Amino acid sequence: MADKLTPEERREHLIPLAEAGWEAVPDRDAIRKIYIFPNFIEAWGWMSRVAIWCEKWNHHPEWLNVYQTVDVTLATHDANGVTNLDVKLAKKMDTLAEVSTRDLASGPG
Repeated sequence: MADKLTPEERREHLIPLAEAGWEAVPDRDAIRKIYIFPNFIEAWGWMSRVAIWCEKWNHHPEWLNVYQTVDVTLATHDANGVTNLDVKLAKKMDTLAEVSTRDLASGPG
């Protein structure tokens, strides 16, 4: 089982995540970010790429997809709060979103 982040780890990891758009969830030890993609296909493709990492790491988000928007909440349920697993997954999600956006900007081939 993963342990909740210590106060020092929270400062080290959550401040940079906040700068990348992650927010604390009110009344819960969790973090949340809303991703908006150009369209449904891009949103779903990103979710599929993220799902592969989630399975690999055995750590799964709470997420909701409506058309081009994906609303993600991360918390480690057996720790009842944010752990290094959540930080790791948040960073991976951001990286995969950046790659998706960069690929779209560069166009086909």
